[in-house]
Amino acid sequence: MTYLQLSAWFLAATVVAVLLLAIASRRRGPQPAAVGLTVLVMLTLTAVFDTLMIASGLFHYAAPQLVGIRIGLAPLEDFAYPLAGALLLPALWAALRARRGAPVEEDAS
Repeated sequence: MTYLQLSAWFLAATVVAVLLLAIASRRRGPQPAAVGLTVLVMLTLTAVFDTLMIASGLFHYAAPQLVGIRIGLAPLEDFAYPLAGALLLPALWAALRARRGAPVEEDAS
């Protein structure tokens, strides 16, 4: 199994979980802009810190298992996990808040 295949399965499971959590949260999910900003920050941090860790020799990837696209020194496949976390955790949080019956905070602006 290649890293891309593993990442695809992981992201597919994340999408299913996010959809189920959206149903559980009664459609009172996280703000899309906040999730988008979180995704952007997580992907940027992944690019920076994975590049540093790979450059320092902390770990490496088997080249035949990679697609070959890199951002810095980080292979594209390495970005699936922070993307999944940035999507899954806010959905889980919203579902848990809905389960508790906590009121949803409105934007003050």
